[in-house]
Amino acid sequence: MNDIRRTILWVVFGFSMVLLWDQWQVYNGHKATFFPSPFTSTATPQAGPASAAAAGSVPVPSALPAAAGSTAQAVPGGPAAAPATAPAPGGERVEVRTDVLKLGFDTEGGSLVRSEFLQFGRADGKPGQFVLLDASRERVYQAQTGLIGGAAGALPNHKTVMTLAPGPRELATGANELVLRFESPEVGGVKLVKSYTLRRGSYAIDVRHEVVNAGAAAVSPQLYLQLVRDGNKPEGESSFYSTFTGPAIYTDAKKYQKVEFKDIENGKADFEKTTANGYVAMVQHYFASAWLLPAGLQREMFTRKVDTNLYAVGMIAPLGSLEPGASKAQDSRFFVGPQEEKKLEALMPGLELVKDYGWLTILAKPLYWLLDQLERFIGNWGWSIVALVLLLKIAFYWLNAKAYASMAKMKAINPRIMEMRERLKDKPQQMQQEMMRIYREEKVNPMGGCFPIMVQIPVFIALYWVLLSSVEMRNAPWIGWIHDLSAPDPYFILPVVMTLTTLLQTALNPAPPDPMQAKLMWFMPLAFSVMFFFFPSGLVLYWITNNILSIAQQWIINTRMGVPPQFNLPKF
Repeated sequence: MNDIRRTILWVVFGFSMVLLWDQWQVYNGHKATFFPSPFTSTATPQAGPASAAAAGSVPVPSALPAAAGSTAQAVPGGPAAAPATAPAPGGERVEVRTDVLKLGFDTEGGSLVRSEFLQFGRADGKPGQFVLLDASRERVYQAQTGLIGGAAGALPNHKTVMTLAPGPRELATGANELVLRFESPEVGGVKLVKSYTLRRGSYAIDVRHEVVNAGAAAVSPQLYLQLVRDGNKPEGESSFYSTFTGPAIYTDAKKYQKVEFKDIENGKADFEKTTANGYVAMVQHYFASAWLLPAGLQREMFTRKVDTNLYAVGMIAPLGSLEPGASKAQDSRFFVGPQEEKKLEALMPGLELVKDYGWLTILAKPLYWLLDQLERFIGNWGWSIVALVLLLKIAFYWLNAKAYASMAKMKAINPRIMEMRERLKDKPQQMQQEMMRIYREEKVNPMGGCFPIMVQIPVFIALYWVLLSSVEMRNAPWIGWIHDLSAPDPYFILPVVMTLTTLLQTALNPAPPDPMQAKLMWFMPLAFSVMFFFFPSGLVLYWITNNILSIAQQWIINTRMGVPPQFNLPKF
């Protein structure tokens, strides 16, 4: 039993060290050794979707170069985007405000170029609100729309300077919505009117595109909706644990698919290109943006590399043929905000998956639901974490009881095992036979303590991802000095307590017969605990609670079985 348990623990320890070394490489500015992250490249921008090229339509629109927020670039239908050297003329910034959002729009294209969340502080803890969309020298992340497909050339797009209609710029007291209306000049015989409707308390924006054929010939425009972002990591991301940053595409057929920046770079992005449902999104820890179109509308999904370290994900939807004087409106919705699971699910089925639990989603979603219910009752996310771990411990009580009972039996016969190993240390084959004889006589199953614990591991890993992914932990206080469960403990009190409880657990287990193994077994919890000094407080609190409850249960079971708990300290 001890040999099996040690093997499992050493595998976990070895894998933890691999992850720690890999993140240490990234932290010091080197390329990751085992899990390379997206990289900056100067490759030539890719062409648009194959289907668009085959149909003779205009390539997918280029996006702003990363050098600045408003810089020279190609117009859809023209040459590829040129490297930016100076700001482009034209657009003016317009700031609007609701009770939860402060947004920046550019009259060049009527694009959304900045989003500030009034109820979420900065990631680094400094004064100010969190900014997601941005157009600065540090970050390029924008939402753009426009038209392509004009037979006579360019149509109004995200580089066309538009006129903003007069109206309020801030959601008035008592009002529930705020409307912004951008109107383009006639380009290629077509005018585009873009209307944004912002609502109180909502991170979802209704966007209507009204296309008017003011020319003398019929046109068949296509509407594109795209998100453009640089490939840099979000500000404040930890070097000791990793979350996904990049595009995501959802369709009913292939469900939720993450697209790595490096796959776009290498032309290896694999997703469903043509569909009549789904959305495109840009995802990072806690926050996301997404373009949503009504179900049933045919659309073409695309990703592409726009410029050096700049990537786009989007959708193209045909609007049909418009005769001279005719017009058509297409409704869509844009989301930019926190990954609040229930609100995302209400906007569109599958949108909640931008809050990524990985392969343990089937376990993580009910755990989050239970955690959310506990918080509604308790009113504190920290105590809700404690309560959830307690409920899980109660649910797995009998499994844990079997495991600890097996360990207690092993501890009771451990003196006999150690005496036998010393007596037969020069006869390994006879030693193994004698050990199995003792197990049979004492009715001890060497796997009895491992299997019940292994069954629970997926549940606790899923809970780990729930706590790591839930934006509700951000800026959520617990007690005293813990003002943000998503940030590391500023005084390292919780990591120290976690380390002590982990060492106490190790001391309560039977000491391995081999003195060298007994010493090495103490290094594993110490090395594992080091990482938790940089983990969010909510995760450390969860681990401490689990440790304390495990120690209490092990202590009670050992006492009931007549095996008094004792501390097996290493002899260094």
